Amino acid sequence: MLFLIAFVGALVVALVLWKAMNTVRLEGPGQSPNATPRQTRPRVHGPDDDPEFLRRLNEKLHRRDEPPPPGTKP
Repeated sequence: MLFLIAFVGALVVALVLWKAMNTVRLEGPGQSPNATPRQTRPRVHGPDDDPEFLRRLNEKLHRRDEPPPPGTKP
């Protein structure tokens, strides 16, 4: 009897997880004709994808490589 209860509980958990993992994706080939379009969030970029960040980093590195002007303390 305990085995049967454990089996039914595991089956319920598996069903809930399966439903949560198989949400409708409108971009995919199985697009539902009655589905409403979702709002798309902007793609998250890391700092290494940002051209402005890369430009500032490059300038900082070039400034570090230049010798200090005469009369200044390093």
